[in-house]
Amino acid sequence: MPSFVRRRYFVTFVALCGLFATWGAMLAFDWSAKLGTVAFGPWVALIGFDAGMVGGVTAAAAALGGWVIASNLQNGSYGSFQLGVRSTALVMLGVLSALAGLRLRSQERELRGTATMQSALIDATLDGICLTDREGEILIINKPLRRLAIELGLPLSGTVPERLLAIADKMTEPARYRARMLALAETPGDASIDEFEVAGTGRVFRGYTSPVADGRIWTLREVTADRELDRMRDAFVATVSHELRTPLTSISGFLEMMEDEEHELGDAGRQYLDVIRRATERLHSLVEDLLLVAQIEARRIELELAPVDLVELASGAVQSAQPAAAEKGVALDLVADHPPAVLGDAKRLSQVIDNLVSNAVKFTPDGGHVTVTVEPNRLVVADSGIGVAADEQKQVFSRFFRATTATQRAIPGTGLGLAICHALVEQHGGSIEFLSEEGEGTQVVVSLPSA
Repeated sequence: MPSFVRRRYFVTFVALCGLFATWGAMLAFDWSAKLGTVAFGPWVALIGFDAGMVGGVTAAAAALGGWVIASNLQNGSYGSFQLGVRSTALVMLGVLSALAGLRLRSQERELRGTATMQSALIDATLDGICLTDREGEILIINKPLRRLAIELGLPLSGTVPERLLAIADKMTEPARYRARMLALAETPGDASIDEFEVAGTGRVFRGYTSPVADGRIWTLREVTADRELDRMRDAFVATVSHELRTPLTSISGFLEMMEDEEHELGDAGRQYLDVIRRATERLHSLVEDLLLVAQIEARRIELELAPVDLVELASGAVQSAQPAAAEKGVALDLVADHPPAVLGDAKRLSQVIDNLVSNAVKFTPDGGHVTVTVEPNRLVVADSGIGVAADEQKQVFSRFFRATTATQRAIPGTGLGLAICHALVEQHGGSIEFLSEEGEGTQVVVSLPSA
C-alpha cells in the first residue's frame, strides 16, 4: 500500500507541475488565446484520475482560474457563455477521469486481493507447486517448492526441465531419471507421474505434471515415509510367511499320517479331519500368496517363457473351480475356439487364471453364472456377481484391497489375488483390465503377447 500511495502522489505532482508550466507559458508568451483551456485538459485529467473527484474538480477550477487571469493580463476577451462552456468541459473532464481512476483502482485492489489469496493458498499446501509456460519457464512458484529446490540443490536459473536435469547425478538411477526428464521436456502436452530417490539420503519424491492452456503445472511431493512404510510391510510379510511355513509343514505332515488312519475314525473324527484339511489348505494358499507378493516386490520372479496354450490352462482352472461352483449352483462355462498360443510362463499364467476363475465363482451369488472366454491373445473372465463400486475400481489391483461389496457380505479373502495377477501379467508384457458394475457383475480382460 505505501508504494501505491507514493505512485499516486508522484503522478499528481507531475501533473501539477505540467499545469503550472502551461500557465507560465501562457503568461510568458501571451498564449492564452492561442492555447485556451484545452491546454490544461491533460493535466486536469491526470490529477482527477490520480487524486480522485475532489482533486479533479479542484484542478479544473485552478486551470480555469489560471486561464482567466492570463486572458485578463493579456487583454483577452471572453463572454459568460464561453466561460460556462469551458468551465463545464474542464469539470466534466476532471470528474469523469476521477470515476475512471476509482474504478481502475477498485479492480486493481480486487485483483491484488485475489492474487494474494491464491498465493496464500498454494503456499499453504504441503506439495511443491509451480506453473510454467510451454517452454518450461517458471511463472508462479510456491514456498514449499522453493524450499525443496534449495534442499535438492536445483539451479536458480533455466527452465524446469533444465534445472531437473542438472541434478541427475544425485539420483539412485541417474540414467533412468535423465531419460524421463528429457521425455518431459519433449512432450509438454502430456501428463506424467514419476518417482525417484535421492542417492545417499534415501529421500523419495514423486513428481506430477499436467498440461494447462498455455503451459504446465508441476507438482513435487516427498513420499519417503510412504516408501519406508512399504519396505517395512514387505519385510514383515516376508518374515511372517517364512515363520508360518515351518509349522504348516508339520501340520500337513501329521495330517497325511492321520488320513492314512482315517478308516479307524468315527463320523465325528472324519468331520474334524475335513475341517483341519480345509483350514490347512487355506493357510497354505495364504502363505504362498504372501511369499509370491514378497518375491514380486523384490523382483525375484523369473519367467520361463515358451509357447503356452491358454485353452489348456483355462480348462484346468475351470475343472479346479467346478466343485465350488457346483456347491453354490453357479454355472461355469468355458468358451474357446483353439486360438494360437501365447508367449508366457505356463506355471505363472496358470496362477493368474486360477485366481481369476476362483474369484469369479467366490463373488457370484448362488444361481449365477461365470464364463471363461479364450480369444486370440486374450482371456476374458466374466461373472454375474456382486460387482465393485465405480469409485473403488481403481484400487482393485492394490495389495490387501477389499471392495466394500465383499466386506459387507463377509466374503473371505486377503485382497492379494488381483494384485498378484496384475503383477504377473505386466511381467509378461501384457495388460489386465477390470470392468465392473455394482450388483451387475464383473469382467476381467487379460491381454498377452503372441508366441
